[in-house]
Amino acid sequence: MTTTAPAPAATALSTADRLANALSDPATAWPGGRPGGGRAWPQSLAGGASGIALLHIERARTGRGDWDTAHTWLATAVRGDVSAAANANLFFGAPTLAYITHRAASSTCRYLRLLERLDEATLSVTRNRLAAAHRRIDRAERPLMEEFDLIQGLSGLGAYHLSRHPHHEITRDVLAYLVRLTEPLPDPAGLPPWWMNVGPTGAPGAEHPQGHGNFGLAHGIGSALSVLSLALLRDLVVPGMAEAVARICAWMDQWRHGDEADPWWPGLISMQQASAGHVHPDLRPRPSWCYGASGTARAQQLAGLALADPARVQASENAILAVLRDPIQLDKVPEIGLCHGTAGLLHAAWRMAAETGNTEITAELPRLAERLITTLDQPGHDPELLDGAAGAALALHTLGTGSTPAPHWDTFLALA
Repeated sequence: MTTTAPAPAATALSTADRLANALSDPATAWPGGRPGGGRAWPQSLAGGASGIALLHIERARTGRGDWDTAHTWLATAVRGDVSAAANANLFFGAPTLAYITHRAASSTCRYLRLLERLDEATLSVTRNRLAAAHRRIDRAERPLMEEFDLIQGLSGLGAYHLSRHPHHEITRDVLAYLVRLTEPLPDPAGLPPWWMNVGPTGAPGAEHPQGHGNFGLAHGIGSALSVLSLALLRDLVVPGMAEAVARICAWMDQWRHGDEADPWWPGLISMQQASAGHVHPDLRPRPSWCYGASGTARAQQLAGLALADPARVQASENAILAVLRDPIQLDKVPEIGLCHGTAGLLHAAWRMAAETGNTEITAELPRLAERLITTLDQPGHDPELLDGAAGAALALHTLGTGSTPAPHWDTFLALA
């Protein structure tokens, strides 16, 4: 094993500056002057102009960037027809644009009228999605992935509303739905009520003919756990919310592996694994945000704080610390991104350390940042937010500045 010198805050900031400067002009950010691929529409937070706008908005809010660049990217993101259709969600369409505009409007009055219109559309999307979800529960059917997950579903919309207007009726309605999501359905197999009759892609598949149980922050019950826990921590309580958090935790505890010093949770389980009550250690997920320790440990930490459960908080911090100290685990996230890569691990660990003042986690961050910076020095990285340079720049910017002002940019990851 080789070691590298820790990266100080100045190095993290200079790297973030370099990445952001390379993404300053929408006309040159992508080869050919426009994004390619299925998720790179301007209104896409994951892969389009909206995600890169978020980087520049955060830099302007913290005094590290300029508002002209942020405005150029925001204007690019809102250009054209804005989707408020059934497929609109936190990562696409009106809710995405409301999300980034809210962060811009928090530091300038320039965007308040735009935010008001986007909010109206997002409220309509959310109400329609809630009505459909409650009808599904009334029929005692299992949910589809896009009903409740963070990327496409009501956990993501709930994260937005919790940040934007925590005392609005719609926020309570989403929280009440997430509580109901955890209430048992008639099931002789004893599966949790968030078990999906689809595969991890969100569609039926031969590898999961009887569906799966998903732990992840991106597509699983971890997203609901984080949103409910954050609401509890902000004293936004609806009936049954603490019990809902406890039910999710009980299921995750049932599937926790490892020991006290190195606990871990599966990313998902199949019906066969649920029946056997066992997941082979070789199936331990890589420590990514979407399915692994970067996301799951943070969700557990938030739940432990919300339930005043210090043992759960300690277990969550042990989990992330074990990953940070294990070169084998670190080698499993060679990518740069927030979703699958080192940036997601770095930022989740920073967020966890900042939450409770854990100096052991903090001590590991410079080495992980240096690892990320070394990878970023190689050419050919995608510019996007979720898996590319924009997300890595945000993680390094936050590490370098040591703060992320409210409304937090990482709310879309259910980390804050």
